[in-house]
Amino acid sequence: MQVPEQPAEGVAARELGNFLERRREQIAQRWADVPLFRTVFTVSRDEAVEACRVVVDALREVASSGRLENVAASGFDSAREQLGRMAASRARTGVSPARIANEAAGLRAAAAELLRGEDLPDHEAREALLALTVLTGTLGLLIMETAVLAGEELISRQRHQLLEVATPVISLWEGVVAVPLIGTLDSARSQVVMESLLQAVVERGARHAILDITGVPAVDSLVAQHLMQTVAAVRLMGAECIISGIRPAIAQTIVHLGIDLSPVHTRGSLADALEYALARQGIELSLRAAGATPR
Repeated sequence: MQVPEQPAEGVAARELGNFLERRREQIAQRWADVPLFRTVFTVSRDEAVEACRVVVDALREVASSGRLENVAASGFDSAREQLGRMAASRARTGVSPARIANEAAGLRAAAAELLRGEDLPDHEAREALLALTVLTGTLGLLIMETAVLAGEELISRQRHQLLEVATPVISLWEGVVAVPLIGTLDSARSQVVMESLLQAVVERGARHAILDITGVPAVDSLVAQHLMQTVAAVRLMGAECIISGIRPAIAQTIVHLGIDLSPVHTRGSLADALEYALARQGIELSLRAAGATPR
């Protein structure tokens, strides 16, 4: 019975896998000096070398499976977390995905030099080098993918931090907190407002929370929904929520939209809302005329 010959690319992939196994340590030592690894693992070179070994082992497993062009190959699973940490570290320092891709391309040259030194027939050496090019190209795509994801996560965290800065919760009086809203109130910002306000109610033992919308340019049905949800959440925490700063134009819009704010306490200004909150706590403020002598 004649055994069918294996495809040339399959033989090359298998030979490449054998090469990666034989030269695992030498490749890891060389890759540890490539910027992609050297600039991330700065504590010790041994740490960089160990990270390189993980990646070499992953490439060997992928090569042995013959799935050189598949970024979803199971062999990459063991290195995906490692590559993700590396890409995230580079992204945090401001390195662009294009530069990270160039650094990934530098891994091929270091391994190719060792492969050329192998005692292989010319045609097998060419096939193995081609397979190495394909495999390291796939690795580069995987690194790019993790770099882009890491960049998106970083942008998301920074955006959330900016939203927190843009929506501060301030203490106006003992038991009274307020959030002065300025600008558009979208879903993401509404979530941050709600989380920050609820946390402040708990931490500061607030009995009244004021949402001041003086700086909100317009109120539509979505913004009103966000406000009502925040009011309901504050009530569940045992505090009373007051909305202040409803200008005439916004009041007309709310009426035209048919939005019912009757369950919510509203006041025209932040000062009025504070006066109401204090009155609810039994505190009465008195105004002194300018230059008047206290009794």
